[in-house]
Amino acid sequence: MLDIKDKYLSGFKFIDLFAGIGGFHYALESYGAMCVYASEWDEYAKETYEKNFGIRPDGDITKVSEKDIPEHDILCGGFPCQAFSISGKQKGFEDTRGTLFFDIVRIVRYHKPKVVFLENVKNLITHDSGNTFRIILNTLSELGYNTYYKVLNTSDYGLPQNRERVYIVAFDTSLKIKNFDFPQPIGERVCLQSILELTPNAKIIERDDIVYTKQYEEEFETTLFGQQLVLPNRPIQIGKVGKGGQGERIYNILGHAITLSAYGGGVGSKTGLYQVGDVVRKLSTRECARCQGFPDSFIINPKEQQAYKQFGNSVSINVLQKIVGQIVQSLKCVSNE
Repeated sequence: MLDIKDKYLSGFKFIDLFAGIGGFHYALESYGAMCVYASEWDEYAKETYEKNFGIRPDGDITKVSEKDIPEHDILCGGFPCQAFSISGKQKGFEDTRGTLFFDIVRIVRYHKPKVVFLENVKNLITHDSGNTFRIILNTLSELGYNTYYKVLNTSDYGLPQNRERVYIVAFDTSLKIKNFDFPQPIGERVCLQSILELTPNAKIIERDDIVYTKQYEEEFETTLFGQQLVLPNRPIQIGKVGKGGQGERIYNILGHAITLSAYGGGVGSKTGLYQVGDVVRKLSTRECARCQGFPDSFIINPKEQQAYKQFGNSVSINVLQKIVGQIVQSLKCVSNE
């Protein structure tokens, strides 16, 4: 997580929908904004959120009236994407009924926050031949918002994890913000090795079918900078176990982690496998937290499988902070006009 000095959002209120374990909360709070409401259906995630922020999220948002949600300036959330009931009919708001995006829509329609800030898997853009995403954009437009989106990779923003997600930022048209620039990659070279624990509590893989390859020598261009080998800001596969399927690939810690997953199978399920010294192992839950930008003060759920699931479902805090920084710049420009 980045240390943010600019507290421009002090006085701004936000609500945290589909809150998970609080990635959006950290990002917005770091700029001074205050959370006035959170919602999350998973009981284990609610426990983790409450331990870290002192707020017990409401449960199922579909059962919460928009009238019972406090007034707010920013609505944020990483909403689940399930199939839209009549996707492709081009009916905008009506096409969202039966989906969780509908709950965002009804809250936005009632409260009209200044900013809507959403995150989702990058495949949302192409889901149902692009119809789902067009409905989302059209609906936000119908509600009176200028909307911008872009796919960003966590690897480009100071965290050693390959994670591509689509980010959506929408401004109330009354703000007259006609242009918005997503943050540029910071150009910082980082590697997984730099965030590993000295004594991790992580599963070590002891199998006879571990096979190493020279793939990283043959396919990855490396440069010797002084005495340090500089490798790309992406995962570098150097071996496998079994047939090398999902969760069976081994990666170099001088590269990046693969995308953390809430599910996924194989012996390296949810984190992937890494050659660390003389052992091949999964990442620990604390290492997963660091890959997502959570500070070491973050209280991890004591149930290990739930913790892995939570970090696999979470958002990357550094990326969110960079986007919030751009949102702040846009709001400052409007206030100075």
